[in-house]
Amino acid sequence: MNNNNGPLQGLKILDFSTLLPGPYATMLLADMGAEVLRIESPTRPDMLRGLPPMVGEHHKVSAAHATINRNKQSMALNLKDARAGDIVRRLLAEYDVVLEQFRPGVMDRLGLGYESLRETHPDLIYCSITGYGQTGPLKDRAGHDINYLALSGLASYSGRSASGPALAGTQVADIAGGSHHAVMAILAAVYKRQQTGDGSRIDISMTDCAFALNAVSGANALAGAGDPQIEQELLNGGGFYDYYRTADGRYLSVGSLEPQFAQQFFTALGHPDWLERVLDTEQQAALKQDIAAAIGARTLDDWLRTFADCDACVEPVLNFGEAVGSALLRERGMLCSANFDDGTALAQINTPFVFDGHKPTAHTAGASLGAHSRELLNLLGYTDEECEQLCGEGVVA
Repeated sequence: MNNNNGPLQGLKILDFSTLLPGPYATMLLADMGAEVLRIESPTRPDMLRGLPPMVGEHHKVSAAHATINRNKQSMALNLKDARAGDIVRRLLAEYDVVLEQFRPGVMDRLGLGYESLRETHPDLIYCSITGYGQTGPLKDRAGHDINYLALSGLASYSGRSASGPALAGTQVADIAGGSHHAVMAILAAVYKRQQTGDGSRIDISMTDCAFALNAVSGANALAGAGDPQIEQELLNGGGFYDYYRTADGRYLSVGSLEPQFAQQFFTALGHPDWLERVLDTEQQAALKQDIAAAIGARTLDDWLRTFADCDACVEPVLNFGEAVGSALLRERGMLCSANFDDGTALAQINTPFVFDGHKPTAHTAGASLGAHSRELLNLLGYTDEECEQLCGEGVVA
């Protein structure tokens, strides 16, 4: 059970998802105090459980799983058995939200689709996360983050002209698309239910959400500006807003867009006259070459000293270890620990949410498969003998 007293305390969620989009969404909700119960398959465990490195006293737990599924309970059910469906329906007497990530129609075939469940739970909030949505020509097609980014148009102008589209360091469509939009929609549905008493059917398409992230460039294109191109837009390398390599092979991020920042940047660079070149679209490539040459002549530490007291939107590109050790993220409480059942602790990235000046600093690491099955069955009214029978027949693990 989640002991976090965050603002979502009292909200209870059944999570049928695996891997990243759904579990990351319910991690955020649990970080804010919601109680999350994962319903997992006893025969097809979440692949994230096996992702190395393995940590813990016996080195049998995936660090990623222990983080992304922290503060959650786990019940292992064979949903193909009708008795598992009966257990889910009993759980729904206490739970507010269902989140699932199967292809369209799978939950219906299991007898756990929205239309079936809402007959007895009209206030149920039911959120489905899929690659292409519950409707449309690709609804049954398999996909991954890279495919959703490709079909959304985002990949077409992300990267470098010389090499084409480039992968980001994280899964943009999965997390910024699926996870974050699912959380927003679920919380909106909770508010709606408070006003009307009605539940909601939420259809989250990661491709839809990635398409919505086109934002500025997409708005411009729809207004007649033409398709955005790689290294041709203001914020994708078409201007001097970019990363520049230093003499020691490190990088500076230069975001000095506004005139007051640009003036300070070029002055610190030793070329205040270059400010006049910023508005000349014909000179952007040559300007960037000159900036690159200037930055490439000195080491990162040299530049950090130069820009230390300069309000020019210039910062170093840190590796992850440097980010972990930075005063900024430590002061912001972005590091925490999570405890396993045996009491050992694992360092984790903390929740970014701060409410009333506070955020949790200790968590419970992701539970082992079916760790809470028997306890929850007993709470639902099943006797020890019935639990033994369900476990023995492979319905529960």
